[in-house]
Amino acid sequence: MSNTPRLTALDALHRSLGATMTDFAGWDMPLRYGSERDEHNAVRTRAGLFDLSHMGEITVTGPEAMKALNYALVGNIATIGPGRARYTMICQEDGGIVDDLIVYRLGETEYMVVANAGNAQIVLDAISERAAGFDAEVRDDRDAYALIAVQGPESPSILKSVTDADLDGLKYYAGLPGTVAGVPALIARTGYTGEDGFELFVAPEHAEQLWRALTEAGQDAGLVPCGLSCRDTLRLEAGMPLYGHELTTALTPFDAGLGRVVKFDKEGDFVGRTALEAAAEKAAANPPRKLVGLIAEGRRVPRAGFSVVAGGEVVGEVTSGAPSPTLGKPIAIAYVDAAHAAPGTAGVGIDIRGTHEAYEVVALPFYKRQK
Repeated sequence: MSNTPRLTALDALHRSLGATMTDFAGWDMPLRYGSERDEHNAVRTRAGLFDLSHMGEITVTGPEAMKALNYALVGNIATIGPGRARYTMICQEDGGIVDDLIVYRLGETEYMVVANAGNAQIVLDAISERAAGFDAEVRDDRDAYALIAVQGPESPSILKSVTDADLDGLKYYAGLPGTVAGVPALIARTGYTGEDGFELFVAPEHAEQLWRALTEAGQDAGLVPCGLSCRDTLRLEAGMPLYGHELTTALTPFDAGLGRVVKFDKEGDFVGRTALEAAAEKAAANPPRKLVGLIAEGRRVPRAGFSVVAGGEVVGEVTSGAPSPTLGKPIAIAYVDAAHAAPGTAGVGIDIRGTHEAYEVVALPFYKRQK
């Protein structure tokens, strides 16, 4: 295995824009172009442009593509209409979360599964293995796509100016093929920022042309290029889980408060069903730790792994923490014992390098966009 990070089709462009690059899940990715706070605020109030080409695309086709995915994943793939998308997960036999995914139904018997960059190979191997008994083909399409996202309240008007696709008719979690700035694309109304926005799957050789066209189209609307750093604070404010932080193989979807993605009523067996049924019963009878939001009363920023404390006892653990540009205070997502998880619970804090810093327990998300 080479230790050299993979480069996206936009690598030279990011460098020409002065991006600070970082190795992320084996890819060289832009962390920020200037101020991550400015990039974050641009997405909340105007629009931001992201290169997400590190995500892993896996195409599943064939007469039994749906049945194969229904067996491989915990969601009910049979109920995804053509042109729609669904958030779901792939779990181990013991119910542990392998990854969270988005599945797009591209055609009658064609699906695209989008996995997180760091898990793409693991997910590809697992789906390939699980689909072996079905009349379906699993294809690694990671090199077939570049992925560009435009996110923020101005994103519909920016995209409309460079496409004749029916964006008004495109619902959240839906996708349609179209042409954007002369480039063929799958246009999906999905994102990871808590804002309205679009993700554009295109051939790598078209990525630069599309990026430049969107940059030009968004100039007057205040669109800025955005790196992974502000993507993290945006998803944190929106209460969206990140694999390796809120989701791991040590947790089931029920532990993560995401039991709703597991569909026991679907036809046929699926990997992890027995373990997940037991986890669902256990969670209903005796809730484990709950995923909550924490807002600082002071200025010190918590990080993943810090202990949540109450009355001198450790009652939980921070999974993600950062300064929130929108709230103007440090925030954290944490797993907390059920007894201390109710919003407004008094006396909860985070142990930051030996000091008990006071935090307010709140329900997630921290931020919800105005419709």
